[in-house]
Amino acid sequence: MASITSPQPSWQPESSRWPPRLIEAALALHDNELSVAEPLLRAHLKEDPFDVAAIRMLAELAGRIGRYKDAENLLRRALELSPDFTAARANLAIVLYRQNRSSEAIAELDLVLEDEPDNPGHANLKAAALGRIGGFDEAIALYEAVLKDAPKQPRVWMSYGHMLKTVGRQADGIAAYRQALALTPELGEAWWSLANLKTVRFDAADLAAMQAALARSDISDEDRFHLDFALGKAFEDRRDAGAAFDHYAAGNKLRRTKIVYAADETESFVDRSIALFTPAFFAARADAGCDAPDPIFILGMPRAGSTLIEQILSSHPLVEGTSELPDIPALARRIADYPQGVEALAPEQLRALGEEYLRRAAVQRRTGRPYFIDKLPNNWAHLPFIHLILPNARIIDARRHPLGCCFSNFKQHFARGQAFSYALDDMGRYYRDYVRLMAHVDSAVPGLVHRVIYERMVDDTAAEVRALLAACGLDFDPACLEFHKTERAVRTASSEQVRQPIFREGTESWKPFESRLDSLKAALGDVLDRYPEVPDF
Repeated sequence: MASITSPQPSWQPESSRWPPRLIEAALALHDNELSVAEPLLRAHLKEDPFDVAAIRMLAELAGRIGRYKDAENLLRRALELSPDFTAARANLAIVLYRQNRSSEAIAELDLVLEDEPDNPGHANLKAAALGRIGGFDEAIALYEAVLKDAPKQPRVWMSYGHMLKTVGRQADGIAAYRQALALTPELGEAWWSLANLKTVRFDAADLAAMQAALARSDISDEDRFHLDFALGKAFEDRRDAGAAFDHYAAGNKLRRTKIVYAADETESFVDRSIALFTPAFFAARADAGCDAPDPIFILGMPRAGSTLIEQILSSHPLVEGTSELPDIPALARRIADYPQGVEALAPEQLRALGEEYLRRAAVQRRTGRPYFIDKLPNNWAHLPFIHLILPNARIIDARRHPLGCCFSNFKQHFARGQAFSYALDDMGRYYRDYVRLMAHVDSAVPGLVHRVIYERMVDDTAAEVRALLAACGLDFDPACLEFHKTERAVRTASSEQVRQPIFREGTESWKPFESRLDSLKAALGDVLDRYPEVPDF
């Protein structure tokens, strides 16, 4: 995660008059020596608790290690002491954005832009925040205004490309990515963004440029792993499975060093959920929760066909597609000792949580259609909680062959989240835990979940679409069979694929790599052997 500020001693004009300890702390932050900076800052603030520059630095430190709530509290304290401290307000906007509170971030950025209207970084962040809440046209206009005044900014060109891709302007998006690379040929994320369209085929010149960039010793780790993922895709398109896998493995190995993930914790979480959410537990709370039928949750593993299902359902005149909404995990995080803490919630609290979810999700809605989709795959882990707070919500489980699904994740670099996906054994265990919890819910609340098996959707699309619509209580509409013609924004890695008719290639793309997947097979165990059925856990 990038830092929330650029910690330089020039944060405010009087920095030349800072005490030596504060200057030393600023320099330590600049050099990423967090263990040095923290005690210096705390000692200084003990002597001078009203020093807003030091408070902002401490917020910087909290942000760097992912303690965004702490960073937010510190920045709000700095602004309480100094309401005109624009730099702190800009930092607060970043922290809010990183907590998926985009509307609040935009409100702060509007104030910041009044003071610093010509700062492209503020406009860039506002455009990204607008994109998260569906304000795509306004975001694109903002990017274009920034680039008109400051055209030599490769990362802004790249962000502009992301937004163009989202709204289906693929050619313009490719041109924006190419412009970013013309300015900075070693910008790994721009190469990966082209690869991630799934429709771009790199030519020999592209391949040579990526290999030359990767061979440099002065590029960042972030550029390096993005280049490896992009080169993996380039060699896979050339049917060179060996070279492709080597690059995917290198990119994943490096990316894994930058994240914290413990498969044992996921397994323990599922164990505790299974123990808590029994049939009796659900029966005792049958009349709790918010009874609104509006949401349709599509959940499961990433890269399992959830975007395809969303596109099919969004082609129905009664259903609005939104995005992968962060709101269910955000609500769950507020419950102490989750999931066990759910047991202490009274019926009116469960109802209030369901109502709050609907209010939060309303920010993403743009039509008057009665139903909307939340397709955050990771919501599988919160399915019991979802059912308790929204008992009439429809639940769709998108499931794909374990090897096809997991290898597709392995060769995918996600912009954020999905920390399980950068090692094959982690991935196999995560898939297995997902299947375990879903099997438990099937037993505890029979009929709650409608499961879509990706390979069956490919083989008999018409029958599967009819069954899907029936499970959602929707009449058949022929537009759902021509989903690739539906014009709408799509923010996930499958954005270009769902703008095409269904094709079979995705069901077998893992097979050339099967000899390298032994650790994945071992982690999956009998979940692989029994697919699409599930073993007795």
